[in-house]
Amino acid sequence: MPRLMLLRHAKSAWPEGIDDHERPLAPRGQKAAPAMGAYMAREALMPDRVIVSTAVRTRQTWSLLQPHIAGEPDAGYARDLYEAPAERVANVIRSQTPRCACLLVIGHNPGLQDLALALLGDGEATEDLTRKFPTAGLAVIDFVDSDWLNLAAGTGRLERFVTPRGLP
Repeated sequence: MPRLMLLRHAKSAWPEGIDDHERPLAPRGQKAAPAMGAYMAREALMPDRVIVSTAVRTRQTWSLLQPHIAGEPDAGYARDLYEAPAERVANVIRSQTPRCACLLVIGHNPGLQDLALALLGDGEATEDLTRKFPTAGLAVIDFVDSDWLNLAAGTGRLERFVTPRGLP
């Protein structure tokens, strides 16, 4: 069963005079990203492949998460994920090989939240996911179809939705 993990970048800073694409993580984000990585390791949420937006805050999120990820997943950066709407994120996912059983996408809102909600069947979304997809939030969605090319609305099942505040 293929698994999609959607991770919103950790909390970013808003330094004056810095282009949005270049915004770094805030101190809170620098703590939340490794905490989420440690949670993923404890829960054996290990991706085969990671696709990261090219924005500085997403790349920094990945660099803080990566030491907690077992093995060496195939990782790459995709400019198409930067500030992408749900359908563009879905197209990046559809381009992945079927051999990738667990895919982690690190990107931005509102695209990640919109995509997660679209992929889930009726009644699958939690109230928390519907209300907000906070920074460093992680949605884990399972699918029956093993080919990412067939990714479509209503085909996923929410395995869990975790936020930094909800970490044990």
